[in-house]
Amino acid sequence: MSSYDVAIIGSGPGGYVAAIRCAQLGMKTAIIEKYSTLGGTCLNVGCIPSKALLDSSHHYEDAIKHFEDHGIDVGEVSLNLEKMISRKQGVVDMTTKGIEFLMDKNKIDVYQGVGSFKDATHIDIAGEKNVTIEAKNTIIATGSKPSTLPFITLDKERIITSTEALKLPEVPKHMIVIGGGVIGLELGQVYKRLGAEVTVVEYMDRIIPTMDGAQSKELLKVFKKQKMKFALSHGVTAVERNGDEVTVKATDKKGHDVEFKGDYVLVAVGRRAYTDGLNLDAVGIKTDDRGRVEVNAHLQTNVSNIYAIGDVIKGAMLAHKAEEEGTLVAEIMAGQKPHIDYNLIPGVVYTWPEVASVGKTEEQLKEAGVEYKSGQFPMRALGRSRASGDTDGFVKILADKTTDEVLGVHMVGARVADLIAEAVTAMEFRASAEDIARMSHAHPTYAEAVKEAALAATADRALHV
Repeated sequence: MSSYDVAIIGSGPGGYVAAIRCAQLGMKTAIIEKYSTLGGTCLNVGCIPSKALLDSSHHYEDAIKHFEDHGIDVGEVSLNLEKMISRKQGVVDMTTKGIEFLMDKNKIDVYQGVGSFKDATHIDIAGEKNVTIEAKNTIIATGSKPSTLPFITLDKERIITSTEALKLPEVPKHMIVIGGGVIGLELGQVYKRLGAEVTVVEYMDRIIPTMDGAQSKELLKVFKKQKMKFALSHGVTAVERNGDEVTVKATDKKGHDVEFKGDYVLVAVGRRAYTDGLNLDAVGIKTDDRGRVEVNAHLQTNVSNIYAIGDVIKGAMLAHKAEEEGTLVAEIMAGQKPHIDYNLIPGVVYTWPEVASVGKTEEQLKEAGVEYKSGQFPMRALGRSRASGDTDGFVKILADKTTDEVLGVHMVGARVADLIAEAVTAMEFRASAEDIARMSHAHPTYAEAVKEAALAATADRALHV
């Protein structure tokens, strides 16, 4: 029987990063993955393939709608969906092979199969060959799966999740998206660009409801301009398929029954922690009422040598959160004292315009009774935005009214998924709005909007509005 200092169950961003850091710290490390490729949801059916389709569909939309504005005449443009999907898969394959290389480089043993606890220090692996390994410590990094509603039957043909939406054989005529969160909006925009009619049905009264209200309002305005349709404050009650037609039944905020008919329904109501097959009962690991593994501040379960990270525990289901947690657990096991500030883990929506946030929203500050000031700057006032034609959006900075410390930064616009890192850096060092305002930002750049918003928050003295 092979023995290890640590075994990681799950090879997504949290799992494989934990494995690499453990190996760097001198631990004999094994990683267990049930699927034939490494990388988990993010690399195989999540972050990477969805961004590949978002980029490809963006190019297609630019070619048919925007190239002419730039003096580029390309003639008739046609869509090759099969090739677009193939390119997406090529990106995925290249990325997952990169993880294989990293495992080999760091001398991490990879086991393919379903890992389940035999006891606290032994893991059975059911694969082509059934084996048992011994591990002094184990990290559960099994991630999450798409959620559904109890009355919806997912046939994975017409009533689908994000996994199936990444490889559709055709562009839908009318895609109904249940859920106005990140996944639904990103994939909805992909197919809208490719020619589908898209209707988003959302239970809450706004899209991206966990983000700042100003972002929800701005993104909704932009999407409506792009001819996407929205049914907010609608509770779905049934989804029925009849041949190639799917009907979504819902109740609006006034209690009226409404129906939406399309040829595809994307169920994007969130994700759930995935612990199937782990045999947690064998070691007495506790889970909460949502099926998430319970952990302490060190991400340790109630069994002291078993840890859990990423989507399988509480908190935002984000790949970069899982990576930070994987690193944290590895360093704790090595006797170090790492730390994660969960308030400073950014959230991003990769639509166009992009949406990005870090820190507290305006709604959260009001609820907590924190006195704050706000500075906001529109992207349309930037020379760089006008040059590229990306004038939708804004940057908003929220700062403490007394100390001027930045408490939250919320952006909508071109490349804000990258710009948010400036805000994270500033807040990590507890910068004030004036600190950011006094930093030189290259001209012309989208990043100038951050400086201008900081100026607006400091003393309502933005320069270019």
